[in-house]
Amino acid sequence: MERIWLKHYPAGVPADVDPSQYSSLVELLEESFAKYADRRAFICMDKAISYRDLDEMSVALAAYLQGLGLAKGARVALMMPNVLQYPIAISAVLRAGFTVVNVNPLYTPRELEHQLKDSGAEAILVLENFAHTVQQVLSHTQVKHVVVASMGDLLGFKGVIVNLVVRRLKKMVPAYSLPRAVPFNDAITAGRAKRFAKPAIAPDDVAFLQYTGGTTGVSKGATLLHRNVVANVLQNDAWLQPALEKPPHVDQLLIVCALPLYHIFALTACFLLGVRAGGANLLIPNPRDIAGFVKELMKYQVNNFPAVNTLYNGLMHHPDFRKVDFTKLKICNGGGMAVQRPVADQWKQLTGCSIAEGYGLSETSPVLTCNPPSATEFTGTIGLPLPSTWLSIRDDEGNEVPLGQAGEICARGPQVMAGYWNRPDETAKVMTADGYFRTGDIGVMGEDGSIKIVDRKKDMILVSGFNVYPNEVEEVIASHPGVLETAVIGLPDEKSGEVVKAFVVRKDPNLTADQIVKHCHEQLTNYKVPKQIEFRTELPKTNVGKILRRELRDEKKPPAAA
Repeated sequence: MERIWLKHYPAGVPADVDPSQYSSLVELLEESFAKYADRRAFICMDKAISYRDLDEMSVALAAYLQGLGLAKGARVALMMPNVLQYPIAISAVLRAGFTVVNVNPLYTPRELEHQLKDSGAEAILVLENFAHTVQQVLSHTQVKHVVVASMGDLLGFKGVIVNLVVRRLKKMVPAYSLPRAVPFNDAITAGRAKRFAKPAIAPDDVAFLQYTGGTTGVSKGATLLHRNVVANVLQNDAWLQPALEKPPHVDQLLIVCALPLYHIFALTACFLLGVRAGGANLLIPNPRDIAGFVKELMKYQVNNFPAVNTLYNGLMHHPDFRKVDFTKLKICNGGGMAVQRPVADQWKQLTGCSIAEGYGLSETSPVLTCNPPSATEFTGTIGLPLPSTWLSIRDDEGNEVPLGQAGEICARGPQVMAGYWNRPDETAKVMTADGYFRTGDIGVMGEDGSIKIVDRKKDMILVSGFNVYPNEVEEVIASHPGVLETAVIGLPDEKSGEVVKAFVVRKDPNLTADQIVKHCHEQLTNYKVPKQIEFRTELPKTNVGKILRRELRDEKKPPAAA
């Protein structure tokens, strides 16, 4: 297909990028560590570390990890919120020649065990607040080495007070026992005494296993090679340049990193792009604390603000938000879920900066399309394909449909994953014969190549930018002894985009909704737990007995206007 969108590119954005200019993501990172050594790289709780600090500490941690005897390509899990240790750990794992497995720190033991076993992770770095979860599953996994970080590790004397508050006053660290675990600072100290052996890392080596759900409900690792991630960093970097060059001039880009770094959006849009640009990332460990978040924003003049719709919306409803100085704000990227027009309009009104909505998936490192960040109006589309990206809208038979017709969005480009980790069958389901990745989203391409998402082919539910797969939730609910059968769907929600709703047929007539919710909380992280439960005497099924989720969804849709 001809790339019709190229003639609508902003001036200065190239049609293609060349990922082969870097042999690996490590080469790209180390270039910035050297080039911007004296600049601040990450800021958290008023403490900053420089690019020189990041370079030195990540080499020490890499040497320590190598000293554990792990083979090149070994998987190392990281289970932390946005704290200073996270970027050091990502850099260290990559520089040591290993593969990063990002883990949501709020996972339940069941979810964590699956991810550690599936990835074959042999080591894990975890913030102590979540070490109790690791303790519960460790013996069922291949993990032999545990490094435990604490909130105050890198905060100097203030860290002693922070740890005291976190552990004693707020009681945010549940008791755990990991006798062979090594404290984060001790690992760094030990690594400084070791020799770091710089490994040869090739473009086709695995950089990240980024876990995502699937139509089967089993979480799968999207295998992202060094060249996939390098490509997406260069694609986004090229796309953002026109907006970065616009006034006002800033000496160093300040990026708000409130999205969790374990999520592919923040990993690329904040950490990797920030390092590439020599920017400083303002890490927000708990963005749900809106009051605390606004207080942090008031201390800085931020320039780049990637976020999801719910976060933009939540911030604007805080009374102090209007006190934040946004005069230097240049770029706002919305992704992870649909940006709602009323939110975009109000954000523009309050900050003077338009939200440029983009689109991507874990499987595509992640960005496929984006609106030009220099645009002054919200378009309601997901924008144009990035440089070196081909998008094709196809029917169920794999044929391209005419412009203006709906079909599945299929993508090809250097950012598309190598496949699902150890799941060739699942990989085959999502790749076309001519090398396109099937996204599972239904879209329409306009005359200029811009795309509007109209539906999802998959039954996936999108809660505040996080994927929820009905099969997984159904499996948990069905494991309750009082449940006969269940079906789960997503319902529209003003705050989070969608919420999870479960339909349940009781086996035990006394079963209550509260009991089901409690059962779910034990095995599912919070955003996957149903917010609504409806009891039924039966569920709609096909003639072979398959539950029809679509029928349940259609029941809930408002009738079309006459």
